[in-house]
Amino acid sequence: MRPPALRTEALTRDFGAIRAIDSLSLDVPQGTLFGLLGPNGAGKTTTIRLLLALLQPTSGRAEVLGLDTQKEGQQIRTRVGALLEHTGLYEQLTAEENLDFFGRVWKLPHAARRARIEELLREIGLWDRRAEPVGKWSKGMRQRLALARALLHHPTLLLLDEPTAGLDVVAASQVREALTRMVRHDGLTVVLTTHNMLEAERLCDTLGVIRRGRLVAVDQPDRLRANHAAPCLEIRGGNFSTSVQEAIRLREEVTSIDVSNGTLTIEFDRPIDSSPIVRLLIEHGASVQEVLKRTPSLEDVFLALTEDEE
Repeated sequence: MRPPALRTEALTRDFGAIRAIDSLSLDVPQGTLFGLLGPNGAGKTTTIRLLLALLQPTSGRAEVLGLDTQKEGQQIRTRVGALLEHTGLYEQLTAEENLDFFGRVWKLPHAARRARIEELLREIGLWDRRAEPVGKWSKGMRQRLALARALLHHPTLLLLDEPTAGLDVVAASQVREALTRMVRHDGLTVVLTTHNMLEAERLCDTLGVIRRGRLVAVDQPDRLRANHAAPCLEIRGGNFSTSVQEAIRLREEVTSIDVSNGTLTIEFDRPIDSSPIVRLLIEHGASVQEVLKRTPSLEDVFLALTEDEE
């Protein structure tokens, strides 16, 4: 079995009296796309900075590509690509000149540097725009170029802090497609933070939810939905009287009910068969016109796991 791309063990970081990361223990396998979700201030960016050895932990430890972040930070940063809150691009330079500059920083030989620049610009759909100053570009184009910058030196792990934040639908889709190709075809490992639940569900193999610096759930998106959000029935009809509601409320799997505009909404603490519920309603005099079983969304899961954040 291959070692994980990164591993943390009880990783903790304090800023004075504020505990930003609290006993974070996590393994991310190689060749996967891992998403870290959490509200603002939950500790996502601090986690990325700890993994890059830009911050040192208060306690605990982390390994990135088998390297200790407290002892081998420089080696980690030479093997990892990163895109944080700033693109790091020079707006007066062209796309090609930007990548050539960073390629020389990485000490890539001339021929290899030129080949890599063309490969990446074609990959992200910017080869035909390579001679344009990037200061005239849209935010989406600059973000794609910044992604190419992070990939110049052939990293095996890419750390991204909200890579599609502020992008329009088309630009965000292009970034996601590029990341998916690199993971599936090149074996790259990607760890990203995001607030976009749809993006997280479509893009990531595994998701972790962080709240107040603590990791509260880690799993595949479909299993998170199954295990951490209440299934729900929406029943349209009539005569949802107090006695009908009380009969439903007495069932042990029911966690809440609500009646509004001719719809009875019932939440449960486990997966359920709707037929006994419908039969019970009819027996108590309710009329049932339509029954909808609502599958929890990833947003439902996120809210359920972070609902006490405010």
